[in-house]
Amino acid sequence: MLLFSKQLALEYEVPLEKITLAYRASEGSEGEEEDEVLFAYRYKIQNTRYKIHMFLTIIIAFISLIGLTVIHELGHFILAKRFGVKVEEFGIGYPPRLFGKKIGETIYSLNLLPFGAFVKIYGEEGGIENYRSFSQKPIWQRMLIVLGGVFSFWIVSILLLSLVMGLGAPTAISDEEDGSLRDAKVQIAAVAPASPADKSGIKAGDTIREFKIQNSKTELPFSVNGSEGEEENEVLFAFKIQKVREIQELTEEYKGKEVTLTLQRGKEIFDVSLSPRINPPSGEGAMGVALVRTAIKSYPWWQAGWQGIKATFNLTLAVIEGWSGAIKNIVKGESSGVQLMGPVGIFSLFNQAGQMGVNYFLQFIAVISVYIALFNILPIPAVDGGKLLFLIIEAFRKKPFSPKIEQNITTVFFALLIMMMIWVTIKDISRIF
Repeated sequence: MLLFSKQLALEYEVPLEKITLAYRASEGSEGEEEDEVLFAYRYKIQNTRYKIHMFLTIIIAFISLIGLTVIHELGHFILAKRFGVKVEEFGIGYPPRLFGKKIGETIYSLNLLPFGAFVKIYGEEGGIENYRSFSQKPIWQRMLIVLGGVFSFWIVSILLLSLVMGLGAPTAISDEEDGSLRDAKVQIAAVAPASPADKSGIKAGDTIREFKIQNSKTELPFSVNGSEGEEENEVLFAFKIQKVREIQELTEEYKGKEVTLTLQRGKEIFDVSLSPRINPPSGEGAMGVALVRTAIKSYPWWQAGWQGIKATFNLTLAVIEGWSGAIKNIVKGESSGVQLMGPVGIFSLFNQAGQMGVNYFLQFIAVISVYIALFNILPIPAVDGGKLLFLIIEAFRKKPFSPKIEQNITTVFFALLIMMMIWVTIKDISRIF
């Protein structure tokens, strides 16, 4: 059997241990070789589907991010045109140019490097005295042109969240809320570092489907929806989890004992084992997780738009509060509790959101839009907030900055941002792979 398993592993490009485990799970059935071939073939199909799904998700995520940058530059473009500023070029991708067509006074181009988009505004760098120049426009108009790109991210978030609210959005609900709920479940909202949950591989976003206990004949002091089965004189309780209270009571009852959780992550369902702590650190539970009960809730089309605006506003406040809390922790000398992510980490999250469904994927793009909007408005040279800062200083000084000084400062900060991006990307790769 071992030799045959090795042959299958080579033929189907399947790890040998996967075939062996799958075969042992079906031990006792007739036709060992046929069962083994079937399991190997099924595994390869599932593995291939997963790879195809991941590839398509990455492509869609890449197109989505490029789309966000195009819409961002479109915000600058529309307001520049609105205030009579000459726009020399609107490009998708970065040079060298592959294709360009001049319509009116503006060149619309498609470029080789597919890492974003750009808009070239006449006189943006100063030094040009012309009524069509950016630098000659009133300062309030220049500020709005700069903010146009930032506002576009919030507009995208509002539109996407409005669509999600119409289709049905995952919403936090209480244990007491019943009625006509769709896809009600208990999810992991956060995982404490170095906790039993963290060590067992549980991640935020996982759904707890079942709580299993072995070797237990204890009569439970509370009512839980569960099933019982016997295996080799052992009693196995498998409790279906539908409310946060259920997992909390079970965890409290079985502190210090090994339990098994059946989790769902995207379309994958699997078991993890852990031992809830008897004396957890202050502020953490026995398993080290924050739990939330969610369900899909949809709104009629005439309410979805307003709900999208509210959701974008609340999301923006939540991000600001999170950043403020991180800064306070750093000032106190504590861990910030914030994990920086680069392109690799973001694509990994895109993949997870894609596995959970269209609604989650659109919601994640909306979240990314809000994060980028807030980052862009920070007073950092090389982003829109830096340009806005120079304009505010100009308003107080009653004269513009030297274009050369502004350009040199921007170049330095741009280089620092690139170095930080490389560092974060390396950390993402080491963490994920």
